[in-house]
Amino acid sequence: MDKIVWGIIGCGDVAEVKSGPAFSILERSELKSVMRRNLAKAEDFAKRHNVKHWYNDATQILEDSEINAVYIATPPASHLQYTLDAIKVGKHVYLEKPMALNSTEAERILNALKNANVKLTVAHYRRKLPAFLKVKELLEQNKIGEVLFADIQILQSRKSNLIAKSDLPWRLDPKVSGGGLFHDLAPHQLDLMYQYFGDYTKAIGFSSNRNNVNADDIVNGIVYFKNGVQCRGIWSFNGAEADQKDECIIYGTTGRIEFSFFGEIVKYYKNGEEFVFNFSNPKHVQQPMIAAVLDYFLGKGENPCSAEEAFSVTQIMDAFTSH
Repeated sequence: MDKIVWGIIGCGDVAEVKSGPAFSILERSELKSVMRRNLAKAEDFAKRHNVKHWYNDATQILEDSEINAVYIATPPASHLQYTLDAIKVGKHVYLEKPMALNSTEAERILNALKNANVKLTVAHYRRKLPAFLKVKELLEQNKIGEVLFADIQILQSRKSNLIAKSDLPWRLDPKVSGGGLFHDLAPHQLDLMYQYFGDYTKAIGFSSNRNNVNADDIVNGIVYFKNGVQCRGIWSFNGAEADQKDECIIYGTTGRIEFSFFGEIVKYYKNGEEFVFNFSNPKHVQQPMIAAVLDYFLGKGENPCSAEEAFSVTQIMDAFTSH
């Protein structure tokens, strides 16, 4: 292949700005078709983004011989089936996070890939954003000495602006999202910890429903990584607006690194000095990740986020939220 021709399955709010336009902007990439169950909305998306074809049935994308890769951006409940269907017809897959409703479904995807001649990348796109690459660089340069532990705090009110808005509140329906707002945000945080510290040995946590909604809204957990680093995290989605926080601190033997998951500033402290780095994310925040996916699908680079890595993240989430 000298070009990737895409079909998008699920052209909703995530595809609108974060990812969708990048498939047409990047070289060696063409967005041919989009699908959404609401045909009128699929047509509206297609016409605004200059896409030739739109459908309300994913089969029409999967059966198109010109399309060699699909971006699956539907809610998690349909990730498994669409991914298995794409693998069966030999199309590469760029799969939105979380990988599936749970680790059991994620493992089915892993097993399907073993005997297939296709490639799959999971859309943990923060791996390729400049602020998080800087954190990785600081860690690799031992700027804070030997890493001891990391502390994550995602404290949000019911009206948090970190939560993607959609026509239907499917993120609060575990049958559709896999859990609650934790399942929407935590993949970002936990995947970065996996990228920074590698595979893990054990994860344990607790979750509860304090807001009388369908899904747990407080989640606490600890991960013990194979390299000895520990990470503790808390996610709360029912607090006061004045107490909102989006913060990660990584502590080392000679200093610490501070950053937020939805910000563009990285700080590290050493010997009483503060070092500050400012960054600007691209307009389409998934574009750097999609560029890396293109290289991988075209045989010009490594997989920027493998199914095996994303499977580990779903296992950690399951460990945190199992009752």
